[in-house]
Amino acid sequence: MIDLELSWRQAAVAAGCLAAGTVALRQARGARMRAASVLTQESALILGLFALWQYAGSFAIMGPDGALARSRWIWQLERSLHLPSETSVQRLFLSHPLIIQFFNLYYDSLHFPVLVTCMIWLFVRHRDRYRQLRTTLVAFTGICLLIQLVPVAPPRMLPGTGLIDTAILYHQSVYGSTAGFDPDQLSAMPSVHVGWALLVAVTIIVTLRSRWRWLALLYPAMTTLAVVVTANHFWMDGIVAAIVLGVVLAVQVAGRRQLAARAASAPAEAGQDSPGPVPGGERESPVRAHRGSG
Repeated sequence: MIDLELSWRQAAVAAGCLAAGTVALRQARGARMRAASVLTQESALILGLFALWQYAGSFAIMGPDGALARSRWIWQLERSLHLPSETSVQRLFLSHPLIIQFFNLYYDSLHFPVLVTCMIWLFVRHRDRYRQLRTTLVAFTGICLLIQLVPVAPPRMLPGTGLIDTAILYHQSVYGSTAGFDPDQLSAMPSVHVGWALLVAVTIIVTLRSRWRWLALLYPAMTTLAVVVTANHFWMDGIVAAIVLGVVLAVQVAGRRQLAARAASAPAEAGQDSPGPVPGGERESPVRAHRGSG
C-alpha cells in the first residue's frame, strides 16, 4: 500500500523549513510579507505537532510485554459494559472487499488532510475560531501522547478475539507484511483519529449557523466505524478520546468565562475607586466669593 501520510522525518523537515521561512519573512517589509509569515508560522506549528505525534509513537515508558495484557483488560471491560463486539461488527463487512479496502485507506490517510483542510478554512474565514481550534488541538494531542506512553496493543494483535488485521489481509498495511510488536503499533489508547474527527465536527457545528451543520457528526461516526472494522482500535479507545477532548473543551470554556467576568468587573471596580462628589454640592470658588463680598 502506498502511504499517503507524511513520516515524522518529512513533517519535521517541512516544519523546520517553514519556521526558517517565517523568520525570513518577518525581516522583510510590507503587509503581504507579514501576512505570509503568519501563515508559515501556523503551518510550521501544525506540521511540528504532527511530527511529534508520529515520532512519539515509537516510545513508551513501559516495555511492550504488558501491551497485550492491557489490551485484554480493555476487551473484558467492554464485555462487562455490554458494548457491541468489535468482532461482530467487523464480520458484517468482511465479505465486501471493496468496503474493507476503503476503510483501510480511510484509516491510514484521511484524518490529517481533513484536519488541515478545516484549519485552513478557519484561518481564512474565521480567524477567531482558528485560534481556539489550534489551542484545543495542541492540548488534546499532547494529553493523548502522554497517555500513549503506556503501550496498549490494538485489537488486531489480541489473540482469541476472532479479529482480522484487514490491512495485512489486503496488503495495505504501512507496517509491513507481518504484525510485529514494534512500539509504533502499541499506541492504540486513546484513538487520536476519533478525537481529531470529533474536534473537526464540533468546530464546524459551533462555527456555522446552517441547520445542515449537524451532518458533520457523520465524520466522527464514520471514523469510529473505520477504526473498529479495521481492528485498529477498541470502542473504549474512541470513548476515552472523546472524554479527553471534552475535558479540554470544558477547561477552555471555563477559562474564557472567567476572563470575560474579570473584564466585565474591571470597569465597575474602577468606578468604585474614583473619588465621589464633594458633600454639600459644588463648593464656591474662593475667587468668586471674594468678588461677591465687594
